[in-house]
Amino acid sequence: MKKNILIIGTIAIAMTAVSCSKDSDDNKIIVDPVEKMPEGTADVTINETDANFADYQTNWCNYAAAVSSRLKTDAETLYKAWNEGLNGEEAYQMTFKEVRGAYSSPNSCIEQIIDGCIDIANEVGESKIGDPRDKWENKKYTEAVYAVESWYSYHSIQDYANNIRSIQNSFNCTYKGVQGSHSIAAYLRAHGQSEFASQVNAAIQTAINSIEGMAAPFRSHIGNPSVITAMEACNTLKNVLKTLKAKVESFEGEAELKAIVADYVDVVVLPTYKDLMNANAALHQAVTVLAASPSNATFEAAAMAWMTARQPWEMSEGFLFGPVDELGLDPNMDSWPLDQDAIKNVLASGDFSGLDWSGDFDEENEGIADAQSIRGFHTLEFLLFKNGQPRKIEN
Repeated sequence: MKKNILIIGTIAIAMTAVSCSKDSDDNKIIVDPVEKMPEGTADVTINETDANFADYQTNWCNYAAAVSSRLKTDAETLYKAWNEGLNGEEAYQMTFKEVRGAYSSPNSCIEQIIDGCIDIANEVGESKIGDPRDKWENKKYTEAVYAVESWYSYHSIQDYANNIRSIQNSFNCTYKGVQGSHSIAAYLRAHGQSEFASQVNAAIQTAINSIEGMAAPFRSHIGNPSVITAMEACNTLKNVLKTLKAKVESFEGEAELKAIVADYVDVVVLPTYKDLMNANAALHQAVTVLAASPSNATFEAAAMAWMTARQPWEMSEGFLFGPVDELGLDPNMDSWPLDQDAIKNVLASGDFSGLDWSGDFDEENEGIADAQSIRGFHTLEFLLFKNGQPRKIEN
């Protein structure tokens, strides 16, 4: 997940003119006093009196289709970059398997794998869960809710658990029931470190269980004690992974280590990215149908397709290196939080040209960041979901 630094205090107001369903109250975010809010509950109430879905139907659904089209393209680009290469360049899988480019040894490739796992364990515990909790503890209740990633769909807990599953897959060389012959875990067991391999797997599973044990939806229970349990489990996992990385320098046997890297690519990375590509193609098809024939049924179908496409993305966040980073595909697909005012302007104008950027990716380029903040999974999530449910057409 690529985070942009944005002002989010006007979120409710910015979206009042362009939602699919109607509420009757004034523009405001209703937050109970802390003594009545032991779990951090916040309710968002949006005034729809200025406009309704019928007024914005064409732009709303065409915007969703424009976003899903770009998600489809980005997912295709990512898979192709790893699988066969782009613009005459070597496929990244070969760069990684054959220890070329930035990689000096098979050990450095394995360190890269573990670094990706450390990064996402830290991000889930410290940022995705920790940032909202920190805001809540500082009585910034509204900001806390809006800091929760994937709160439009109430999908946060599933996302975070799948992030940790990307670590599980990377360590054990597994994906969707397929087991690689070579893995970091298997290397440890073969070299007298079975107990440590079990410790790593136990820390991974504890983190998954703790996240899935959080009170749901997370955006309504930020202050629940289960949140602290999940944060602590992620921190423990991060530290265990750091210990694992420290051991990699002593790993020996070039052929054995290269086999670990090769199986990691073939069993984990490529199948995950292939699923991402196929699921986003299906998502775009569902959103295209929605744009052609808006209805409660087509909104629901598109929302369910979003949920399906989201899973392989979250299960890829343990390996956000290579093309996904170098080509800017992570922020293209997963920038958070959104630029709500810019999204409102797109909906009002029907001009989707601002979603695109060109040239080499530069994360310091404000023009690129502006484009990325109005596209991707979370923009589409806002367009398809409201309060955890597919949007409905009501006049």
